[in-house]
Amino acid sequence: MFNFQNRNVLILGLARQGLALCRYFVAEGANVTVSDAAPAEKLGAELAALNGLTVNLALGGHPESLLDGCDLLCLSGGVPAQLPIVQEAIRRGIRLSNDSLLTLQLAPCPVVAITGSSGKTTTTTLVGEMLRRTFAGTDCTVHVGGNIGTPLLDRLAGVGEDDLIVLELSSFQLEIFDPTIAYGSLEGIGPDVAAVLNITPNHLDRHPSMRAYADAKLNLLRHLKPSSQVVVSGDDPVTQRLGTDTGRWEKLPAEWALDDLLADERSRLTAAPNPPHFFSRQQTSGEGAWLEGDSLVYAGQPFCNRQDVRLRGEHNISNLLAAAAISGAAGATLTAMGEVATSFTGVPHRLEEVSRAGGVTWINDSIATAPERAIAGLRVFAPGEQTLILLAGGKDKNLPWEAFADEALRRVNFLIGFGQAGPMIVQKVREWAAFRRVSGPESAIVTRLDEAVQLASQIVRPGTVVLLSPGGTSYDAYRNFEERGEHFRRLVAQMQMEVMR
Repeated sequence: MFNFQNRNVLILGLARQGLALCRYFVAEGANVTVSDAAPAEKLGAELAALNGLTVNLALGGHPESLLDGCDLLCLSGGVPAQLPIVQEAIRRGIRLSNDSLLTLQLAPCPVVAITGSSGKTTTTTLVGEMLRRTFAGTDCTVHVGGNIGTPLLDRLAGVGEDDLIVLELSSFQLEIFDPTIAYGSLEGIGPDVAAVLNITPNHLDRHPSMRAYADAKLNLLRHLKPSSQVVVSGDDPVTQRLGTDTGRWEKLPAEWALDDLLADERSRLTAAPNPPHFFSRQQTSGEGAWLEGDSLVYAGQPFCNRQDVRLRGEHNISNLLAAAAISGAAGATLTAMGEVATSFTGVPHRLEEVSRAGGVTWINDSIATAPERAIAGLRVFAPGEQTLILLAGGKDKNLPWEAFADEALRRVNFLIGFGQAGPMIVQKVREWAAFRRVSGPESAIVTRLDEAVQLASQIVRPGTVVLLSPGGTSYDAYRNFEERGEHFRRLVAQMQMEVMR
């Protein structure tokens, strides 16, 4: 489809997606230059991962002179399209791409693609497991990757026509799915099954507005094949507007300015050969997945009982229903859905129990990089059933915190703020308590996560849950939420070893 032999390709960002792009383009015979804003001394692991690939390096910044003679500019996921060098490339008419767009353009087999503001990784993992169980023993291999941590672009040579690809896609990856700037044709490159789990405020430190953020997410639905199936949430106030049942719509904040955007998408989707399928905890549909009493149901047939689900929290019931609707559209069986729903215990860093000792439970929910995700973590714990110590902080994304503060007043006994956003979060909860004229949780502010864990260890008593559910990103102190979660695990283990001495 593409010939990159001797073409000049510039890659911005030397993270996982950037490395996959390097491996792919070198194998294709391109002249590759990779640029990262960090200096060489901070990129030891990334440079080692290049493993001798012949690439030109431009580290410590992105000079616009790199665009001279450039045929294609590719962005790693963490690199914003708003960077001056990217905007200059667009001005010069240089086309943009990334690993996910190229994967969709080059995939030799059907693709299932999943995006959303929360629940993407858990749902993507569940879909992959449901499809793997369905096609076990056949010629179909299910490949799971994308934003979930394993880019698939440089692995496509090992993907067969009878296989399936399941991709998690972020708004950062999707924002360049725009025919005015993207490399190659976008017509019909959309996935065979496209799912939008929800669209709620997130990454507003990167996207200039809620409308721009939603617009990026909706790019997933704009280049579909006539045969493509679309799956969306019937419970999310934004995605429920992609269907026709106006009587169930919840009101959206006027400042989001999404009405015309969603009306255009709804008009196009409902006129397509395959109207959207829904998943919902609250309503039933002829297609899709929903709750009927205590039964999780797909297309009218139950696949498991609610009490048999291993995952914690109502949000994970939604994730299981989403996974059933998505995997079902891709050919999964009810038996496979049920087996996964009753055996899957979770993905690391997502309400992950890292220790239970002396009546104290320590839980790692480092994935909670937005207030909404932290709220979902808090709702797992009923008020009064345990003493709950919450570790919240990290880096804010310019998101609203009022709903988080309200939930914290109901469920949290002691709030420890850490990192860049820690003082702001504690102050928000204190202000909300004063506004509500109620007593807020006891609280403290520290600088680092290790100090938060140390303080929590001094407070705990039997019957306490210590929950790391930050609400902010990790980028004030860590490369990603995984590194933050792994540090939390080590801190808890070290603390417990010291107690045992």
